[in-house]
Amino acid sequence: MRYRYRPRSHLLGIGVLLFGLYVLHHPWLAQEIKNSLSDGQLPSLGFSNGATSSLALGRVSTLSGLPNPALTPGALNSTVTPDDLYSTICRRGWTRTVRPDENYTERLKRDQIRQYGYADRRLSDYEEDHLVSLELGGSPTSPKNLWPEPHQAAGGWGSYAKDRLENRLNHLVCNHEISLADAQTMIATNWIAAYQRYVGSTPDNRPSY
Repeated sequence: MRYRYRPRSHLLGIGVLLFGLYVLHHPWLAQEIKNSLSDGQLPSLGFSNGATSSLALGRVSTLSGLPNPALTPGALNSTVTPDDLYSTICRRGWTRTVRPDENYTERLKRDQIRQYGYADRRLSDYEEDHLVSLELGGSPTSPKNLWPEPHQAAGGWGSYAKDRLENRLNHLVCNHEISLADAQTMIATNWIAAYQRYVGSTPDNRPSY
């Protein structure tokens, strides 16, 4: 007599129950499934941009502190030049005059979190950051210069550490210790390497406020 495989429905039911319990205790996974289905896609349980594929570790802290250069290469503000530093980036309060509206950056943050494929979709876990900062003459509104930077990233290289580098490079440029072009290139290419050179080998990722 030929054996015919028959699915064991009770085992399938147990599997569904266990998965449901897992999702219940991991709200971020439930949100990921919801977001993926709303996009008409199957949910992805992997983690991109240098993140581990382990569900147990799949949070923002596993992400790289560096942006994807294909999505965020950086862009400059053409009104900032070496000849007008003291009327722009070296003038106290100048960045407030060019900072984009929060409604714009929040919408862009939401879109770019999806473009980056981040599993964690909570807006509060990211800063919509200027790769080339405003105080170094970065473009205020170009999507090529804005990206959803994790507050907590692998190795401690999160958004608060980058803020410290931005302040340090601005100080060096305004005191003519490095050129504006060099500062812009370093922060756009690899801000972590620039931090290690000009701030310290270990990141200080504590909020400065």
